[in-house]
Amino acid sequence: MSRQPADPTGPRFSVEHDSQPGDAVIAGFSSFGLAGLTAVDYLVDDLDLEETGHVRIDGLPSITPFTKGTPRHPIRLYSAPDLDLTVLIAEQFVPPMPGELLADALLDWTEANGTEEIAVLAGVPVAHGPDAHRTFHVATEDYRAARLIDGTDVPPMESGFLDGANAGLLERGLESPLGVGVFVTPVHAQAPDVDAAVRLVDTANAIYELGVDAAPLEAFAEEIRRRYEDLAERIEEREPEGSYDRMYM
Repeated sequence: MSRQPADPTGPRFSVEHDSQPGDAVIAGFSSFGLAGLTAVDYLVDDLDLEETGHVRIDGLPSITPFTKGTPRHPIRLYSAPDLDLTVLIAEQFVPPMPGELLADALLDWTEANGTEEIAVLAGVPVAHGPDAHRTFHVATEDYRAARLIDGTDVPPMESGFLDGANAGLLERGLESPLGVGVFVTPVHAQAPDVDAAVRLVDTANAIYELGVDAAPLEAFAEEIRRRYEDLAERIEEREPEGSYDRMYM
């Protein structure tokens, strides 16, 4: 299936990295509730990963996050020599249409470097009861066969729609050998939603056998909450309450 060429006047994304990425990439994007972003931030911290690359953004209003006076790229890659895994942290909020271009850039990069699969950790703002406080999956057939058949308790999301980077990743995954899995869990309005982030960390830990302890995440999330307070407010301004309620069922 052919794809339309990117608009030369639109946003452009390119991946710059210092080392070969792992066979698997785990990504978390900046979205409502910040659960996925908090989860991957915690994985980087707990696994003691080092920054090994970033995504360059041209033609899109950007942010420059910083901590204790030190700036950092808004979308970064982390890895370790003894771990066949790369973690992507996307603090930059990317709207749905540019999100598809970001997905294209990421998947061109994974294809060029022999990466076999990409997993996304995400929170979704849907009305839900206590029984829905769990993680669900939307995944390509090859990802399900590799990761979700034996011994995993991550049920499929029944129906709905995805947009932005998540949709772009899954669409490209349908057309290529790259396995793509999007793991979603309901989130509440507070940011970060710590309980949702813990569920996503536990899911990544179980599927990839990372040996991560999610118990200290609540204390870690307090630090993240202070760091991302302004970011959360900006995202909520762009994603009105209920705007995605019909996307997942």
